[in-house]
Amino acid sequence: MNVHEYQAKELLKRYNVPVPDGRVATTPEEAEKAFRELQVPVAVVKAQIHAGGRGKAGGIKVVKSADEARAAAKEIIGKVLVTHQTGPQGKQVRKVWVEAGTIPEKEFYAGIVIDRKAQKPVLMVSPAGGMDIEEVAAKTPEKIFREEVGLAGLQPFQVRKLSKALGLDASLQKQAMPLFTNLCRLFVELDCSLAEINPLALAGGKIVALDAKLNFDDRALYRHLDIEVMRDIHEEDEAELEAAKIGISYISLDGNIGCMVNGAGLAMGTMDVIKHAGGSPANFLDVGGGATKDQVTAAFRLLLSNRNVKAILVNIFGGIMKCDVIAAGVIEAAKVVRLSMPLVVRLEGTNVELGRKMLAESGLALTTATDMADAAQKVVAAAGR
Repeated sequence: MNVHEYQAKELLKRYNVPVPDGRVATTPEEAEKAFRELQVPVAVVKAQIHAGGRGKAGGIKVVKSADEARAAAKEIIGKVLVTHQTGPQGKQVRKVWVEAGTIPEKEFYAGIVIDRKAQKPVLMVSPAGGMDIEEVAAKTPEKIFREEVGLAGLQPFQVRKLSKALGLDASLQKQAMPLFTNLCRLFVELDCSLAEINPLALAGGKIVALDAKLNFDDRALYRHLDIEVMRDIHEEDEAELEAAKIGISYISLDGNIGCMVNGAGLAMGTMDVIKHAGGSPANFLDVGGGATKDQVTAAFRLLLSNRNVKAILVNIFGGIMKCDVIAAGVIEAAKVVRLSMPLVVRLEGTNVELGRKMLAESGLALTTATDMADAAQKVVAAAGR
């Protein structure tokens, strides 16, 4: 789950990570009021969407008066911002963050992710702040410094190493010590999957987080109900939200072939063979090993709710998940929604003969496949018709 910048800064502040003062606004009038309350000569009006690149898309405005803040908010709120992270459809702005202006003397990058190989969080910093960290990693990897975060948290000697890499003097190292330590503590205690500050700025002799991005592990949100309520349903894919409710893994993609698979590895492999056959998957959908007929039916409805889908591939290797359960769900869903698009089914594993018999006797107009390659070729051909 993602949160907006203003929510991320609220959480950073809770963990004593310095952030500029600001106010959230949903109307131009509220933005005008926010500027007056901040009592600063300069402020920044920032669009709140779950995507980077807002400035280049016209979603960030520097203002020097309450009237300018009102005008900037009027221009931004309701606007659809298209950035490198939103895709061509963009995201509509519903609120802005009015923040006290800061003139940075230096900009750094700080971010924490899980290192899957080390099986630990890793804190990365770079003196090349304010830039896309992916670009820095690709062109100047020597500018990225990292330290693994152990069970005891980030240690003082690690902060000193990172501070030296950033070129911080002794006085700034004293600020970096609690800042980096608390950022790591936030990451672990709140079950984050990403904690990023870019830029982390030096301004007026103080280190402050000028921007912030926090992502959370969905599976741990039951431990953080105060964060769960920060979810902005307008920013999230409706199908993905519905899938979470029924307990299946679903990610929307931009192709035209709907996929229903059991097992994440098989789902990834299915998408690969579809691409290899010249097609494009419309989703990742893993019904898991213990899905019920109702869950399969609901999953099938998710596939059919995507207007871009031109054909559906059901690829099941039955182990814990039985082929007859999948067949029952497919039959039920097809009857309810009156399936009218091509359907290709490949079943193998537990109760496969029963599952195939149920599908054959269902009266559905479907195509069977012998293996994954055969299934991919057939569904790609069907989607192209």
